[in-house]
Amino acid sequence: MTFDYDLFVIGAGPGGLAAAKKAASYGVRVAIAEQESVGGTCVNRGCVPKKLIVYAADFALQNQIAHSYGWSDCQTYFDWTLFIKSVHQHIDTINQSYFQQLQKAGIELISEYVTFIDTHTININGRKVTADKILIAVGGQPLKPKIPGIEYAITSREMFQLPYLPKRLAIIGGGYIGVEFSSMMHAFGCEVTVIEKDEMILSGFDDDIRSAVHQGLSKRGIKVFTNSTVAEIKYSDESLLLTITGESQEIITADTILVATGYAPNTKNLGLENAHVELGEHGAIKVDEYSRTSQENIFAVGDCTSRVQLTPVAKAEGIAFADTVFGNKAQKLNYDYVPTAVFCRPEAASVGMTEAKAREKFGESVQCYCTQFQPLLYQLIEQDEPTTIKLVLNGDSGQVLGAHMVGEHAADIIQSLGVAIRKGITKEDLDETIGIHPTTGEEFLSLN
Repeated sequence: MTFDYDLFVIGAGPGGLAAAKKAASYGVRVAIAEQESVGGTCVNRGCVPKKLIVYAADFALQNQIAHSYGWSDCQTYFDWTLFIKSVHQHIDTINQSYFQQLQKAGIELISEYVTFIDTHTININGRKVTADKILIAVGGQPLKPKIPGIEYAITSREMFQLPYLPKRLAIIGGGYIGVEFSSMMHAFGCEVTVIEKDEMILSGFDDDIRSAVHQGLSKRGIKVFTNSTVAEIKYSDESLLLTITGESQEIITADTILVATGYAPNTKNLGLENAHVELGEHGAIKVDEYSRTSQENIFAVGDCTSRVQLTPVAKAEGIAFADTVFGNKAQKLNYDYVPTAVFCRPEAASVGMTEAKAREKFGESVQCYCTQFQPLLYQLIEQDEPTTIKLVLNGDSGQVLGAHMVGEHAADIIQSLGVAIRKGITKEDLDETIGIHPTTGEEFLSLN
């Protein structure tokens, strides 16, 4: 059978784009469909604009300590409207770059919503096209819990469209998205409250890191309610009232409510039943270690599967898929040492096993080295801003199983350690390495 395309990619996020470009480099005919902006959530509604907001917020934090470094106090004003306009202009530039990359690679971009007709056939606004291989890379979408009045709340998607800064912001969910926005918006002068259902924020991170970030947020004046849930949201006198139940029994007043309770795979209304693609929990597409679905010619990568929901992972999955299917180089990813970061202030980052996960696997042989110290940046001011660093070891072999950090430059330091840990570095290797002084990173080389 002759197909219109060798590969048809549904979704032009990081995973879909990486797969399409890599497949095209092998000389195959590729089309990619995207009904929204090219680049997916990360570029348009996630990582990129969020990190730019972090940078903007950092200026406010730097102003707070500038006087201790000899700078005279001066009046400053933050223009949210001007800033957000600049953010969107930058995103437009990235989008245009993607268009040019696809065009240069000979990849056809289809700006339409598409659905499956069968395992090899796609419906594009009433037009049928066929493909030998099909890759699903449709990402995820924010979840909203079923709470009375939840229609008054927004998700991270709308945070980048706010016409003005709210005076009072309530955030439902203490995962990395909720924590990051709490930090950023507080630096801009918002009164921020976080409501988290678990005992601590940042589920999935090492407990010492979770505790250190919680303390850092609280010191800044961010209110964090744990073991608590929102029972109801009401609109009253141009404000929103949140009724909290659980460990905390309170009514909170807010101007804006952000729901940050996680993402669900964006797999509804794709017609996957027509292609007999099997779904798992929460609508995630079931795949094997090579990203193949229950259908031999259909694959899936990124957040629409139930694996690690991070942009670099989606890109790596997309490239591995193309290498395996079109490059005759079978590749499967190792998810054991994927680094991750929370771009709040204080910043947090981790790679490898948490202490709890390590003890599940290695039991009493696990050893941990953990310390807190005041970094040089904050030693001229009265503000207490400790950095926390932690290593998790297999005590029998000395191998480093995980590294965790809260403090300035945490993401960059953990990123570099990730390479060494993936290669099996030991505590002795770190001890014998000469550091750069004075830096925060050198403290990992002298933990006792």
